[in-house]
Amino acid sequence: MSNHLNLFYAAVSVLVGHGNIKQRLIQAFEENLAGIETDELPVALKQPFADLRKMMSGVDPLNGEGRIRATVRKMSVIEADECAQVMIDLYTDMIRFDDHEHDSLPVNIGGEKQVVPPFLVKSN
Repeated sequence: MSNHLNLFYAAVSVLVGHGNIKQRLIQAFEENLAGIETDELPVALKQPFADLRKMMSGVDPLNGEGRIRATVRKMSVIEADECAQVMIDLYTDMIRFDDHEHDSLPVNIGGEKQVVPPFLVKSN
């Protein structure tokens, strides 16, 4: 899943860059998220990602432009902002799921020496 997290990070990085929101939205989705299969995502993210894909590809293309470009071209700026927000929300959800995959290790604060109870000490 960390590869998917990297793809979402790259998409969000494009979204927060300079330029027209529609151009950034197209670039973020086409270059980073379009290749993700919905079934590869955690169960809780499948439907929101499928909804985003639908939002980004609902218009039939004309004159050789791609479906994503055609769809974003027809969006209002407000709709484009909403799609960008969905991408950011999915990214933050991916971070949460990635954090849960890593096991927590105990932390030894202050260099305290751990004392082994006598019953756990092996005798010779």
